[in-house]
Amino acid sequence: MANIVFNVALGRLAHYASLPAASDALVAVPLETTGLETDAALRDRDTLADVLAGATNEQTTMGRKTLTSVTVSVDDATDRLAVDSADITWTAASGNPVGALVICYDPDTGTGTDADLIPLLKLDCSLTPDGSDFTAVVTDLVRVTSTA
Repeated sequence: MANIVFNVALGRLAHYASLPAASDALVAVPLETTGLETDAALRDRDTLADVLAGATNEQTTMGRKTLTSVTVSVDDATDRLAVDSADITWTAASGNPVGALVICYDPDTGTGTDADLIPLLKLDCSLTPDGSDFTAVVTDLVRVTSTA
């Protein structure tokens, strides 16, 4: 489950996760352990370009993954919203160690840049790629609970 929700995504999570556009997606971006900034610093970044503009580096050897089977469900009995997806697998993962995954909303997968990707969630992750497959097991990507 997510460790932080980026400030820019607060209140918009269900909308982005519902994939409202014709060619949009949620994308997992692995971040290197070295240089990974604190949650307090990352939380204020409004785009993936902003996330990567500081000391935080993308782990580009493994590459980005598009999430599949994304679902958004409202549970009235427990007063919460749940966003889920299929597990995310990198085959023969290699490269620098990974310290986190950032889930971004890509409003148009056919065009755009990192300045268009909106960071939604950061999931802490400790991985030293060794050529083996790596699967991030997703059990409730995020849950938002009403506290009224």
